[in-house]
Amino acid sequence: MTKSKTAKAAKRAVRNLAAFAIIAGPLTAAMATNGYFSHGFGIKAKGMGGVGIALPQDAMAAATNPAGMVDAGSRVDFGADLFMPDRTVTYTSAYQGVAAGDYRSGQRHFVIPDFGYNRMIASDLAAGVVVYGNGGMNTNYGTNLITSAGSHTYTNLEQLFIAPTIAKKIGNHSFGASLNLVRQTFEAKGLEAFDNANNSRYVGSVTNRGKDVSTGLGFKLGWTGQVSPTVTLGAVYQSRTKMSKFDRYKGLLAEEGGFDIPESYGFGVAFKATPKTTVAVDLSQINYGNIKSVANPGALFPAVSGTPMGPANGSGFGWTDMTVLKLGVSHEYSKNLTLRAGYNHGKMPINSQNTYFNILAPATVEQHVTLGATWTLADKSELSLSYMHAFSKGIAGVSNGNGQSVAGYPVDLKMKQNAIGIAYGWKL
Repeated sequence: MTKSKTAKAAKRAVRNLAAFAIIAGPLTAAMATNGYFSHGFGIKAKGMGGVGIALPQDAMAAATNPAGMVDAGSRVDFGADLFMPDRTVTYTSAYQGVAAGDYRSGQRHFVIPDFGYNRMIASDLAAGVVVYGNGGMNTNYGTNLITSAGSHTYTNLEQLFIAPTIAKKIGNHSFGASLNLVRQTFEAKGLEAFDNANNSRYVGSVTNRGKDVSTGLGFKLGWTGQVSPTVTLGAVYQSRTKMSKFDRYKGLLAEEGGFDIPESYGFGVAFKATPKTTVAVDLSQINYGNIKSVANPGALFPAVSGTPMGPANGSGFGWTDMTVLKLGVSHEYSKNLTLRAGYNHGKMPINSQNTYFNILAPATVEQHVTLGATWTLADKSELSLSYMHAFSKGIAGVSNGNGQSVAGYPVDLKMKQNAIGIAYGWKL
């Protein structure tokens, strides 16, 4: 390709990236599975347990590993997941005026779209953009689960990533970088029992303040290397994303409304077991423990513990770091049909002394199984489907052993999930 043609291709790619980012900007997500992160990005990856660090399959590759874009080729992919989480809180005995019994969150269907665009500027250079929901959490119980009075307990966190990406191939190695432009929203209702001087440093900024918006900037770096004709390795690092504060909820979240997106990193391998069958494994780490509003313990009710909500040491969800294992297999059943299956496991980040605070975010699922398929249509475009089931998993609240009758007990949490995804893509 001549220099003039390369320059024109680069300008066209930048123009298209900007247009697609503007179109896809309003897309959001409502809930996720590995803590509050998604189990995978892109419908093809989701059908394989979320693997993708060493196995790029479409223009959504950059959401997992930006290096994969130079191997995905010029293409466009649109996808959407119908995500169906089922969350239940159980009071094993009456507490704070809330009667014993099961309380099921009412909002159980969410559409989570994604979009990827990739353009080969040269045979060894690609530029693209992915737009996706990184994760989130939502509960809507239809009654107040903190006390017998007040509005219905409700929370909603949504995270949107727009990630312009560039990738370069050098020999058998590919390198990529994404700029993560992040927008997140948060809203909470029904927490009137916390909105007082005993429980919060910032009274009036705890609940029922409407939707608040936070923005931030981070980056993701990736590498893949074909170390043999049948084996590809990969690695990825995503920086901690420093987000602006949720000022309307500085009395609820630690660090005066802080809610940064944690650092994460991972390693992957893809093995060509036969000419038609590929097996891939990813091992990822999500460092929730470094984000105070997420990691600070909520084992004691603030009034008892002396750590009111809001400041840096304020009560939080008590989440720990999470290690996630993903295993996937794809098989080319025929020229026009590829089948997929996968498994995803990550130990829940919640412990049994933090169940009360996690009424707002009962992220208890650990094991997921997935299925997927792609049909190549007559015009060479592709139609992909995925299915995910997260097995029911619960956690029982227990006393912290100090004999105090404080929040966290007697609350049990349980969740299961299903998701059905569809995507349509084509090569440019």
